[in-house]
Amino acid sequence: MKNKLFMIITAILILGCCIGICYYVENYHKVYYTKIDNTKIKKLSTNDSMKYEYSLESYNEKGRKKKLKFKTSRELREGAYLHLEVRIFGVYKWMEVEFIDLPEKVQKKLK
Repeated sequence: MKNKLFMIITAILILGCCIGICYYVENYHKVYYTKIDNTKIKKLSTNDSMKYEYSLESYNEKGRKKKLKFKTSRELREGAYLHLEVRIFGVYKWMEVEFIDLPEKVQKKLK
């Protein structure tokens, strides 16, 4: 009887942990901003559609710095500002934005 109760409690705890991890992974979402520097690009030798990898210093809305890597299918415009959406496994999506659309603390860092 004690053995069955222990197994049931263990199964419930494992299931709860799995649900919590899935929820965290699905809802982890951060936004960073960066400026394109084409000297920080690496051409990938792959058959994939993503042929280039950027490794750039990026800033969140509070001005905290983080080095992020992301892949693109083409070289991006030198000096362009990007809005990067980051999930657990890295940059999920990016889009070009205007300098005036950047948060004030980011503007000071990326001038």
